[in-house]
Amino acid sequence: MALDNLTPAVNSTHKSKRKGRGQASGMGKTASRGANGQKSRTGYSIKRGFEGGQQPLQRRLPKVGFYSGLVKPYVINVEKITTVATLKEITMDSLRTVHKISNSVKQVKLIGKGAKELAAKIKDENVIYSGMNK
Repeated sequence: MALDNLTPAVNSTHKSKRKGRGQASGMGKTASRGANGQKSRTGYSIKRGFEGGQQPLQRRLPKVGFYSGLVKPYVINVEKITTVATLKEITMDSLRTVHKISNSVKQVKLIGKGAKELAAKIKDENVIYSGMNK
């Protein structure tokens, strides 16, 4: 296939109007931007949500709807609740037998002076002690 005719089709192209080049051009003075002012200036852009100095709607309304994905463990002090130390093995179910824990609790953290000694008895990954890193 020969590439001899690379000219555009008739009437398919035209020169663009030159705005702001004097009154005689018909696009002078305001250059089709309406009147003078901030919106007629070069580089004008408005901030998202800007309401002309009035407090924007997203700042007037209260913050709502955030849910933290972090699971805060339920804390049990083994110094105060001594029955935890008497358990043979420490799991979520065994802790519920000696201490009133809600079913919505997903993780328990043992704190206090005797918490590290109980580390060997812990058989559940949802039970941690204060010396243990997350």
